This record gives sequence, structure tokens and C-alpha cells, in this order.
Amino acid sequence: MLNQFGENYIMGQDIKVLLVDDEMDFANTLALRLKMRDLNVGIAYDGDEALAKLKEEEPDVVVLDLNMPGMHGMEVLAKTKESCPQVQVIILTGHGTDREEEEARKIGCCDFINKPADISYLEQRIRRAFQRKREGRGFQ
Repeated sequence: MLNQFGENYIMGQDIKVLLVDDEMDFANTLALRLKMRDLNVGIAYDGDEALAKLKEEEPDVVVLDLNMPGMHGMEVLAKTKESCPQVQVIILTGHGTDREEEEARKIGCCDFINKPADISYLEQRIRRAFQRKREGRGFQ
């Protein structure tokens, strides 16, 4: 099925997303909004919880904040790519710098988005990341 951009549209329930953000209200609201767009969304509120959930059930796409207490998002990204290299990771942060974006891309993130992000844009990037994963390609 094609979307309004002429791209293959993948049904959302087929896409498993893990949202990782320490701001609980933000994470819960974003998860709800993504679920309303027919995505299968799980939440982790810190890096340790995210890595534990990765072991339980591997998501297709991780949407990851950088600045979290405890384990920094960059470390979560590195450990995710080490243990599950095919998982696509989108950085969604409110305080990202050009240097952090460059570092995150070197480690293996497929996208770097600053908050606040338009929900339609984020959904599009998640779907595109999933499609790239299915095709076995990187992302840039």
C-alpha cells in the first residue's frame, strides 16, 4: 500500500517501537499518540530498563533520548547496536548538539531529531527506519 508520499506504507502493528525517555509524562503521552497511529509501542524510562527490554523482545525501532539520569543515551545506543545491530535507533532529544549528532551517527543511529518533534514527522521517520531494517539497509 502506498502513502500520500508514494512510499510503501507498512501497517503500524507490524512495527515494534521501544520509546526510551526519562520524562515519564512526555514518554507516556508520546507512546499514546504513536499507538493512536497504529504503532506497537513499549516504554522504558531509563537506559537499564531499555537494555533489559531489548533482551526480552527485540523491537524494530528504538526512539531514544540522550540526556537521562544514570546511563546516558549515547551509551544505550552503543550497547543496543552492539547486541542488536539490526535494530534502528532514532535519537529524539531536547538538547542535542551537532557534535552529539555526529557521534551518534558514527555509533549507528539512523536519525537524529530535536524536540519538540512533529508527531507526523516522527511517525514517518519510524516507518522509514522500519522499512530500511526490513530491506537490510542502513539509513541516512
